[in-house]
Amino acid sequence: MAGGRLTHEDRRNIAAWLAGGLEYAEMGRRLGRATSTVTREVARNGGPSGYDPDRAQQDTERRIRRPGKRSVAAPDVRQSEAARHFADEFGVLLAGTGLPRMASRVFVSLLLTDSGSLTSADLVRRLRVSPASVSKAIGYLEAVELVERGKDPGGRRERYRVDDDVWHRVWRADTGAHARVAEAAQRGMHLLGPETPPGTRLRAMGRFFARISHHMDGDDQQHHDGGHGGGHGGGHGGGHGGGHGADHGADHGADHGADHGGRPGRGFGGAAVSDAMTVIAALVHAARPLTVDALAEALGWPAQRAADALDVAGRRPDLSWPLVLKRPGCGTYAVEAAPDRLSAAQRAALAVTSGRSGGPRPVRRPRP
Repeated sequence: MAGGRLTHEDRRNIAAWLAGGLEYAEMGRRLGRATSTVTREVARNGGPSGYDPDRAQQDTERRIRRPGKRSVAAPDVRQSEAARHFADEFGVLLAGTGLPRMASRVFVSLLLTDSGSLTSADLVRRLRVSPASVSKAIGYLEAVELVERGKDPGGRRERYRVDDDVWHRVWRADTGAHARVAEAAQRGMHLLGPETPPGTRLRAMGRFFARISHHMDGDDQQHHDGGHGGGHGGGHGGGHGGGHGADHGADHGADHGADHGGRPGRGFGGAAVSDAMTVIAALVHAARPLTVDALAEALGWPAQRAADALDVAGRRPDLSWPLVLKRPGCGTYAVEAAPDRLSAAQRAALAVTSGRSGGPRPVRRPRP
């Protein structure tokens, strides 16, 4: 009857209507109940996809028969009027960063709860929205790895929570995305030509995103090492001086100790970066293409160490800037000036000058 508890027949009707896609408001009208009554009933008993009328009836009867005085849960201090106002304001701010409005509200609710996790029914009650809205928001938050789900201990419902390390995980994902954008922009610049208008724009874009990625990588290393990576990066960057050198130096230093590719083992740590810069210096000094074996023999290294160093140098073009690592062929490696540092006219003029002078002149040291 209207106004009393839902009957077993009411619950069977609700299950049939859910399967048929009927709206909650229409269910309430047919049962002579408020829409919120139907919403709470479904949310309390598994949600739209897991609602079982027989189990819902059994749970209700068990609650009715339960002896003793019903305990009243202690109020959550974070549900005060001021806290709710803050939650609303914080949700709006997060929505301004690109997070969907409902996903922002759900995320803030999980962030501010005392228990550390909430069920779908909890979120429906707190936010006063439909289970479908909560389900869609949770799906989005899980896709971007802001929320995790787990089983309710001793129950069959799922609980959602914000992991303590969520920000580090999101930071790493953003770092990788920025690095991929930078790499794609550089490929586009070489494809379209560094001196064309599109190539110029792509070059600027690639440098911008590479700088962001490198700084973020440095901060990530600082997160793990307690500040060592960031301090090293600052000092190294400052030593390069002004202009592009300062920016590049800061980026390079921030990357010391950070694994840009997220690979295990040596990664792009300080030793790997140092080896990469050594093979670049060796190729500059040799002034001719060299094989891995020739580099290893000249440096007194195992061949695998030289190969690893060349791999890092190829993945980290900022280490050799304004030179780039090339593979002329036949398993050889060489370095040459980056294509966007010299114009075609400058290259042509230098080629003429080099030919006229018979090659680079040795540096004469002044007599003491």
